[in-house]
Amino acid sequence: MLACAIVLSGAAPEKHLSVYSVAANYSLPLVQREGHEYVGLLELLEPLGKVSAKSDGTRWRLHYNNVEGDFQAGQTHARIQGRDSDLGGKFLVENSRGLVRIAALGSLLPRFLGGPVTLHEESGRLFIGSVATHFTASLSVDNPPRLVFHFSGPVNPTVATEPGALRMTFSREPVVAPASPTLTFGSKAIPSAIYSESNGTAVVTVNAAIPVIASFSNDGRTVTISPTSAAAATTSAPQTASPPAAGTPAAPGQVASSSAMPTPVAVSRRYFAVVDASHGGDDHGETLSNTLLEKDVTVALARSLRQELESRGIPTLVLRDSDANLSTDQRAVFANADHSAIYIAVHAASTGHGVRVYTALLPFADDDRGPFRTWTSAQRASLPLSQSTAAAVAAEMQRRQVPVRTLTAPLRPLNNVTGAAIALEVAPQGPDSSQLTAPDYQQLVTSAVATAIAAMRDQLGSAP
Repeated sequence: MLACAIVLSGAAPEKHLSVYSVAANYSLPLVQREGHEYVGLLELLEPLGKVSAKSDGTRWRLHYNNVEGDFQAGQTHARIQGRDSDLGGKFLVENSRGLVRIAALGSLLPRFLGGPVTLHEESGRLFIGSVATHFTASLSVDNPPRLVFHFSGPVNPTVATEPGALRMTFSREPVVAPASPTLTFGSKAIPSAIYSESNGTAVVTVNAAIPVIASFSNDGRTVTISPTSAAAATTSAPQTASPPAAGTPAAPGQVASSSAMPTPVAVSRRYFAVVDASHGGDDHGETLSNTLLEKDVTVALARSLRQELESRGIPTLVLRDSDANLSTDQRAVFANADHSAIYIAVHAASTGHGVRVYTALLPFADDDRGPFRTWTSAQRASLPLSQSTAAAVAAEMQRRQVPVRTLTAPLRPLNNVTGAAIALEVAPQGPDSSQLTAPDYQQLVTSAVATAIAAMRDQLGSAP
């Protein structure tokens, strides 16, 4: 028994296929046959509906709900509802069990299920229908910072820590990659996070220069990576050590400075972009469908845009990142106080097609006095830059074949923002307003906006 245990402990881990569907999430063992990975077709379909199989010599027949499949051992094609289907390799029958290559599942299963199937063959993950859980990540401005993950569905990963990293492993949830598998945050304490997949699991590795822990909130939809108590006390302690003598390297924990200069103090993070999710709290915005409110869509779009901007190295603040009440005056005051290079308001609509990009339409005013600006036309000095930014966003939308229009309107708080400012109104590309919640459509729009802002970065950053 001991010898057997020793042999088993050195064996490679068993490979699995993780299946995610509305009906069930489950895992199946994979077997190696003829240099390829196979899975039992009956076992794969059993959790999804009424299924039965019958083996008769080399012939193997499968019934799933009202769909019939006819397979032959050793053949590379099958008949599904009387139509030919390529299996991408030989069909195998072992002890009355029908085996198919996992490479064939992306084309084979829709014949039985009647809907889309997405296969991640290399990592052994199969998504049936639109079940994927997407996420965004953003770094707080706290000292020390916290890294906040927002997931589109509840998650409960296994969390493990090691020197320099915290690892979240998702073995049951259909978590998928963000726009870029490597997310950078411009922080020495928590510089980056990396997404990867293998053997039926998804893993997010948070790289950290300080010890960190994970906490869960919002019914498992939010995961916050924070410094441990000891790390927080160390990193937030004020720097009071005297500067070293000229030419002497600073000791760990000290701030190197010239005797002619004051010791630097920590400053809050400066944001290049402020993204404002419109409406919120008691202000629901447009009722987009029986179950969909504009205020909820704009928060999702704002978070996606922040992720896209920060992945391009653009520090971004989401002004409303919860279901809070904010007046138009408050939004403008916050944007102006931060002195960001660009303010982007996000709206959603069920009518129209694609994206409308707005700049301010200002009333006539010439009564500015000295450093003071008339509130209703505070945008005046920055309006040309706002219009150039809107044109760049529209051009990028066109390159991605997203219907787009540029307009002017007396929108608040655009009129009250002193820096470059635009507003986006995102509508579905077709008649179905539920597209507004589709992560792929949200990313298509926000990626285009972020690309345009990144291309305008020098012009926006040089504005007074």
